[in-house]
Parts: sequence; structure tokens; C-alpha cells
Amino acid sequence: MRFRADEITSVIQSEIKNFETEVTRSEVGRVLEVGDGIARVYGLSGVMTSEMVEFENGVKGLAFNLEESSVGVIIMGDYKTIHEGERVRATGELLRVPVGDALIGRVVNALGVPIDNLGPVLTTHTRLLESPAPGIADRQPVDEPLQTGVKAIDAMTPIGRGQRELIIGDRKTGKTAIAIDTILNQKGQGVICVYVAIGQKESTTAAMVDTLRRYGALEYTIVVVASASDPSPLQYLAPYAGTAMAEYFMYEQGKPTLCVYDDLSKQAVAYRELSLLLRRPPGREAYPGDVFYCHSRLLERSAKLANKYVIVPQGTTGPITEKSGIDGKVFLGVPGHEEAKHALAHEAKYKGHVIAKTDTSGGSLTALPLIETLEGEVSAYIPTNVISITDGQIYLVPELFFAGIRPAVDVGISVSRVGGKAQSAAMKKVSGGLRLDLAAFRELEAFAQIGTELDKATQLQLDRGYRMVELLKQPQYRPMNDADQVISLYAGTEGFLDDVPVKEVRAYEEELHNFVHEERKSFYDLLLREKKLTDEVVSQMKTVLADFKARYRARS
Repeated sequence: MRFRADEITSVIQSEIKNFETEVTRSEVGRVLEVGDGIARVYGLSGVMTSEMVEFENGVKGLAFNLEESSVGVIIMGDYKTIHEGERVRATGELLRVPVGDALIGRVVNALGVPIDNLGPVLTTHTRLLESPAPGIADRQPVDEPLQTGVKAIDAMTPIGRGQRELIIGDRKTGKTAIAIDTILNQKGQGVICVYVAIGQKESTTAAMVDTLRRYGALEYTIVVVASASDPSPLQYLAPYAGTAMAEYFMYEQGKPTLCVYDDLSKQAVAYRELSLLLRRPPGREAYPGDVFYCHSRLLERSAKLANKYVIVPQGTTGPITEKSGIDGKVFLGVPGHEEAKHALAHEAKYKGHVIAKTDTSGGSLTALPLIETLEGEVSAYIPTNVISITDGQIYLVPELFFAGIRPAVDVGISVSRVGGKAQSAAMKKVSGGLRLDLAAFRELEAFAQIGTELDKATQLQLDRGYRMVELLKQPQYRPMNDADQVISLYAGTEGFLDDVPVKEVRAYEEELHNFVHEERKSFYDLLLREKKLTDEVVSQMKTVLADFKARYRARS
């Protein structure tokens, strides 16, 4: 191939003509000391808190402590490759993580770097690790159920989309099992799930990822991992990274999302370690004074966003954004939506227009933080902090767990501050008195152990209580949809199980569901469609339960 001199000359002339001098200025400091994931740097006098810095070997750090003569930097990588005297450059940027559809189904670390050997994450979208929580006007009340698929929870401590429900209990009482079942139950519901594993063994996390893949849940789940062998900075940052990834789907796509933090007590320990290494003054249990803020600014980002409406020409197709509306007006949910109706009815220029909800509004982020207690001590520092931030708690106790009652939910102390608003009308009806009935049963059970003779009505209540406890047991990885739960609870509360031996209750329930799905499909479809106990639904329900009971008796 021959080169032409005139072509080369023209290229050089063009480059000279378009050459622009650009002076770049960056602040550079030196490492004074390094160790335990912390570096003390001199010379970065203009650095901002939470600003990214870069060490000579390319490892990133985060300006964490701004002191009079130096800056405390937390190192997000291998601190053993950094040495005293090396240069540190301020980047002028805050920490961002990759977000977007490309992350779904992937396992990444706290910085969004894939660790599943499936290649790079191909996305152009990034989001700040920490961003402000939505304000009051940008939220709407939590009134849409987020089904966990666990009868004991959906019936007595229901969770709504946008809620923050704490799962708390001692180790090995089934906290993670409830969180995983909730993720499995979102299949086909359009909910994007983010599971953040903090300070766990890598073998445990690998088994959990394998479970999600086996049940088809990885198709709508992002797994963020900061394992026990990762540096403390990554364990501290992991929950914020997971939240940023979920926020992309909530804000940009208007989707419902679910974020599981497993668990925040380990994040608090990592934050305590960083703070003590940086010589921050310790407070109660040696935690720094701002550990409450560490969790509150994380969990306050969970919300159900208000619907946004715009007025558009009739027949408008394609994506509807906030810019689609006439005059650029955006109306928030209620009462904003009423203002849109008023404008449509009284202003002539809106004739031939309609009200439309924007595609990116109304998303939600539901948080399920997990907290591990020590010997049931819920009044410890971190548990009480997180209880005060969240909208309720599901309390798991070892006594029930080891007695075979799983999930081991303590009905007395567990609560949802959203309550029946996060339940379908049918579930609300059948589970209305369940909590009180179970509490009364526990008292009767303790009374009966004394050996006192009981009257017939009390004995009947006790027998039904044993059957309801058995009915609320549920194996792991077997979440149940709303309609099946309603059928089971209706059968239990209305006395259809009263003459079924306690040991046969779960087998009876499984056969009942098979019977309804296969032989009473029209009734099942009606219940799925109505989602409330109308006279017609109740009438058919009683007929179906009576028919099945007759068949069950005849066979046994």
C-alpha cells in the first residue's frame, strides 16, 4: 500500500488548524500512612467529603474524614499495594455505580463490577451511590400489596409496595429464608429485586445465587455482594450501591422494586470499624454517633412515588413523559390529578385532550432490612435504631423455630404499621381476627398445661388454634399466591379443618389446592379476578370446601 504525500500533508494541516490548548488542573497529595483499608493523605486541601480520589496504582478511594492537616481516605480495593509517599489525585467526582437493565441477572460487587465471570456489564447509565430521599410531595401513601408468599406474614404483618419492613431475630432463625421466598414470589409480578449480601460467607452467597437461578428468580434480580473477606469500606458501601441500582428502575422506568439488605448489623459493624480506625469518637457500644444517620439516609430512600399526570392530545401514542403535556404542566396524584380534571373541564384550550399518567411515575422501592440480634436482645443499640426508622418488624424467635413452627414469626411483637391497606380485600376479610385468635390461643395453651379441666367451647378454641398453627407452617422455597392463601385461611377460620387430625392438616391443605386448581378452575379464576369475598365468591367457596371435605372423608 502506497502513501500519498498530499493526503498526509492535508491531515497534518487540519490537525494544526483545529488544535486547541487545554490546561487541566488536578489536586495531588501524598500518602502519609496506610493500613487496615485506611490511608491518611497530606496535600488534598480542596478535596470534598465523599469525593473520589485515585492512587498511583489505579486503586480508588473515598475522602471520608476531612481533618486540619490531612484527609482520611477509605480504600476501595487492595490497600496492601499502596505505599507511604505515593501520590494521590483528587478526581472532583462523587462515587457512581453502573445501573440499568444490563445488571439484571448479574452478580456484582459494591462498586458494580461483575464477579460472576459472565463478562462486563454493558451499560451507559450510572447513578450516584448516595442521593437524597424523595420529599413528602413526591410520595403517595402505601396501599398496594407486595406479597411475600408466606401466609403468616401476608395475613398478619402485610407488606406494601414502598414500605420498609424489618426482619429481625437471632442467627439461624430463618430471616434470609423469608427474604428469599419474597423474591421468589415476585416472579411474573413485574418487580425488580436487588439482594445485597453484606459480610456473609462466599459459600453461603453462592448457594443463595444458585437457589435464585434454579427457581428462575435471577431473571429479575440483581445480586450485590460484599463478602466477609472484602474490605470494610465495600461492606459499608454495598447497601447504598444496591439502593442506587433499584432507584434507576423506580425513577427512570416507574417500576416497583424490592431491596433486601442482608444484613444491616454487619454493615454497622463495618462502619464502626472504619470510624474507629479514623479516630472518630465512639459512642454507645463503640458505634460512632452518626450510625443512626448511616441507616436512616439509606432506608428513607424507600418510597412509593406519586403518580404524575399530564394533559395530552387525544390518541397520543408512544412513551408519555413529563414533557409530553401541553404547557409543560405536571399534576401530582391526588389532589394534583383533580386539578388536571378541573383544567380539562373549564379551559377551552384543552378541548380534545385527555389526562394521561406518565410512564416514569408511580414507581416504588420496598426495603426489607435484616438485623441479627444476640440472644433475642431487641433493645440493643442497632436493633432499636432500625426499628425506629422502619414501618414495622417481623420478629423471629428460636423457640418457635426449633419447635418446628416455621416461619418462626412471633405474632405478639411483630407488626406492620401499614396494616390492612397493604392487603387485598379478600385477605383482609379472612385474616381480620387471626392475630387476636392466635394470641388468645397462646394464653389458653399456657393455661391448659396446668392440667385444669376445660369446658367444651374452650377445648374447641384450643383445638382450632393447634390446627391454625399447623396451617400457618410453610416449607422454604414454596411461596403461595394470594388466592391460595385466602382459601387456606378461610377453611381454617370457618371450621372446615376442625375434625381433621392436626398431623394431616398440611397434607389436607395441599390436596385442597390441587382439587381447586384442577377441578374447580372456574371458582379459582373468579377469586383471582374479584380479589374480594363477594356473596357469590363466599357461596362458591363454601360449596367447594364442602365438596372436598366429603371426598376427603370418603377416601380416608
